[in-house]
Amino acid sequence: MNALVALCHFCELHGPRTLFCTEAGAQVPGDRDGDRDGEGLTMKANSSATQKEMCEGCRSLPASHPGFVSIDDETGIRFLSHQHPRQPQLFSVVRQACVRSLSCEVCPGREGPIFFGDEQHGFVFSHTFFIKDSLARGFQRWYSIVMVAMDRIYLINSWPFLLRHLKLTIQSLQSTALKVFDNEQGVCPQRAVRMNSAFSPAVFPHQRSGNAARSLTSLTQHPNLWASLHSSFSWLLKACGSRLTEKLLEGAPTEDTLVLIERQTEQEEEMSCWEGAEGGASKTQRHLSETELAHNFLSDDTKLDELPGPKFRSLRHLRQVLGAPDFRQLAWHVLMGNQVIWRGADPVLIQSAFTVLKSLLPVGCVRSVPYSSQYEEAYKCNFLGLCPDVPVPAHVSSSEFTVLVDITSERSCHIPAVREDDISSLYQFTITSANTQPIDRGPALLNKLEVALCNENLSVDVVSHCLLCLKEEWMNKVKVLFKFSKVDGRGREDTQKVLALLGATGPGEEDNVRLLKYWMTGLSKTYKSHLMTAVRGGERSPSQ
Repeated sequence: MNALVALCHFCELHGPRTLFCTEAGAQVPGDRDGDRDGEGLTMKANSSATQKEMCEGCRSLPASHPGFVSIDDETGIRFLSHQHPRQPQLFSVVRQACVRSLSCEVCPGREGPIFFGDEQHGFVFSHTFFIKDSLARGFQRWYSIVMVAMDRIYLINSWPFLLRHLKLTIQSLQSTALKVFDNEQGVCPQRAVRMNSAFSPAVFPHQRSGNAARSLTSLTQHPNLWASLHSSFSWLLKACGSRLTEKLLEGAPTEDTLVLIERQTEQEEEMSCWEGAEGGASKTQRHLSETELAHNFLSDDTKLDELPGPKFRSLRHLRQVLGAPDFRQLAWHVLMGNQVIWRGADPVLIQSAFTVLKSLLPVGCVRSVPYSSQYEEAYKCNFLGLCPDVPVPAHVSSSEFTVLVDITSERSCHIPAVREDDISSLYQFTITSANTQPIDRGPALLNKLEVALCNENLSVDVVSHCLLCLKEEWMNKVKVLFKFSKVDGRGREDTQKVLALLGATGPGEEDNVRLLKYWMTGLSKTYKSHLMTAVRGGERSPSQ
């Protein structure tokens, strides 16, 4: 993804100025000659760069400095750094981003991240900050780091990642400059000098021994500042480009895809907020974080196959082990949104059961705690794994909205060794629930799925695709019902007519409606926001 990063500065004499810019470019012959500097990068001089005359505060590299070039050995992409971009078009874009980031486009408090831009001049992620300077107005100077790209979605999705890593660069600059500031104030406190001298706005810059425009190198006393920033910006462009990949999709993205994207973004934002929190975490919080990491490891389905022990391989395998009646009862509870509790001594087996059962639901409806030493309420998770000695509260075991699967070991020292994947010979499963409603009629989705599972001529992959099609069919019905009942606010009688059109009435109607209402909770925020925006636009259009 094409983007560039620039460090900008508000000069007291000349206004907003671009100090340092790093951009990505294609490799040219001979670029691999040079000294290695950093992992996977080769750095050498860029002789094509030029430098205009400017004050010390507006200049990063000397006029004779050729700039920096780093080459990514994996992709062959070059990362070039100098004071300004090489291309005139990019110079104009970066110049405008610099001016806006340090003038009109600022966040409350002036320090912090902000997003702005348009299709013509590009979109900008900007983070403004201050650097301590004992000779500046207010003893600080104003800077910003901007990332400019033409892809708005790319920048927005990269917000948590950019914020987290740019903060590290900014904090490093600020802490280094603060040490220099404290040393200078210790030698000659400027506040007392200014209060005891005559003040004149016209000659204010010259009243500070001609050092009004100090360079960032002078403020930080960092001899390799620009080389360090080049490495940091180059890595940022490389890492930010490789963490987001474009995939060819057939049609619009599914609800599961949208929910997964939203959850990934939320996790990155939470991580960013956690890293930025003051005071750190207590011992208890750190212990909980480690526990959560272990849970997250167990919930990673891609790593489940690497763990030892018996596992459920598919819905058909689970149905064969439990038996058709118990499987139908369990699947019914899953589809209705009831809490499914598995209790046993084998967390890998329980997690494998959750993996195949979760395929019955949209991603947005799944809340899982794979293995816990205490009971978790239903509002926290609808899939809960428990240690064998954990008691289930009485109000839960007596609830019709809960199903409990107890796993007991059948293996004995007197029984000859059996195959590890022969789950029926290793364990016994007892399913209990206080539900008294008949489950033989519906929902229709479960009836069609069982027909596919019973057909031995259909492979496991074919059954999986059949289930995917069934879920998409019913998710589309959910969208229609949500739009009709929640967004448009239609009454019960009209809603019943829509249910008839959707094929949700007839045998098993109660279960069908319950499934549709439960699956509404799994709709993505993106889809709900889109519907509400479309409705508001439709309400405004007649008056316009």
